Amino acid sequence: MDLRLPQYSEVWICEAAGLQQCFSELQLFVQLCSSGKRHSVSQALHKQHIPPSGAELWIMKTVCWTSVLAFTFLQLTAALPCVPADPAHTHNQTELEMATGELVPTHFPARRAAKVAVHYLNTRHGSPFRVFGLQQVHKATAEDVDAGGRKYSLDFSVTEWARSKSVFRCSAVVLFSTAQKTPPDVQLQCEDLQQINTAPQEEAFYHRYSTSDSAVSALNIPDSHGNMSQDMEPFWHLAGVSASFIMLRESSENTEFNMAQVASVTQQETSEKQLMLKYHLLLHDFVSQEILHWQLLSCWSPERGVRVLEMQFLPKCPHASGPPYSTPDQ
Repeated sequence: MDLRLPQYSEVWICEAAGLQQCFSELQLFVQLCSSGKRHSVSQALHKQHIPPSGAELWIMKTVCWTSVLAFTFLQLTAALPCVPADPAHTHNQTELEMATGELVPTHFPARRAAKVAVHYLNTRHGSPFRVFGLQQVHKATAEDVDAGGRKYSLDFSVTEWARSKSVFRCSAVVLFSTAQKTPPDVQLQCEDLQQINTAPQEEAFYHRYSTSDSAVSALNIPDSHGNMSQDMEPFWHLAGVSASFIMLRESSENTEFNMAQVASVTQQETSEKQLMLKYHLLLHDFVSQEILHWQLLSCWSPERGVRVLEMQFLPKCPHASGPPYSTPDQ
């Protein structure tokens, strides 16, 4: 048998093109180690014109048994069943830390509630050239409500980061109900939003893509290096606004969502005066560190704003029926 010992770079950093070959070599290498045939490994070293010294033999033995353990772990991991995270277990500590009265503005409970208010703001005022993000929480209080739940009163600032980069002061009351599994109830007021004028950009964008002969289609926005073309930025903004509809609906006191990536976007045909887009979105829950896949159908026009017509959770596990913190359709 002509056994070739894989180089260390091949064992630990397998390129995609040679992954299967590398894995086969590692498997054979591990089998020899676990069966005690270290002389075969030594012969492989000689065939590569690498005379093993005492130190190299010691390193070889260490690599052998480390590979055995690593290979066994990989085999066991592959056999594990796909089990969704248990929200009650994952967020136990978070629930214990929830407090009433005045909150520390920079801590999770205050920022989480403010993020929900920002999602609400985006569903009401977002567009391809107008997207809001939380800048700072200035003051926050929480109190239990008799009907079951917790009410947050918030004073915070948001940044319109898609176009103007302007900062606006907002106040909100966010109610999380524990009696019923419903989306948070939000009452929001923001100062001077009318100062944002994106009408010329929106009209030009709508005219360009509503009259185009070819439908827009793109993958991975942004790409793995964080880059996106300038033409795709409005579609990324629309995805963020559309994602706010999902993140608002799915939010609870144990979540904090952000949109991580647009996996795909495809423009759909429509007879109505609007742009219709089918998105596959990746949402990140900061609390559980889960990446959640959602598919949605979104439409937009300068007159009617952003609307989400359909939304569907795409489970990683075939037997999962809904997202970990799913609320019923409204």
